[in-house]
Amino acid sequence: MKNKLKSHYHCVYNLNYHLVLVTKYRKKCFTKAILSRLEEITRGNCEKWDLELLEFGGEADHVHLLISMHPNVIPSKFINNLKTVTSRLIRKEFSDHLKKFYWKPVLWTRAYCLITAGDAPLEVIKSYIANQGK
Repeated sequence: MKNKLKSHYHCVYNLNYHLVLVTKYRKKCFTKAILSRLEEITRGNCEKWDLELLEFGGEADHVHLLISMHPNVIPSKFINNLKTVTSRLIRKEFSDHLKKFYWKPVLWTRAYCLITAGDAPLEVIKSYIANQGK
């Protein structure tokens, strides 16, 4: 399957990124309910940034996202915003559960992994992300 080019005013682009976010100290604190809520929050945040969340998957200590971005978006700014928003809401909504793992208001490590999808078939990447935690 060929990746489709998108157009916007004076540019044609196809920017797909595989993003991995890891919990602080690699604590296995994510439950199915937390992962489900993280996906909801992430989809909403992507919509606000005019991005498309193509796939979301995760395990107890990390999440994978496949995101289609617009060239006007600075990936690091979006990622920092996403980490801030998800951390704040997840810590608020699941505080009793997360208190078992963290004594400070943290959720994510400071680092992240961002990989361009390049010419890799998106279906292969989607399948990999969808099978996280299975």
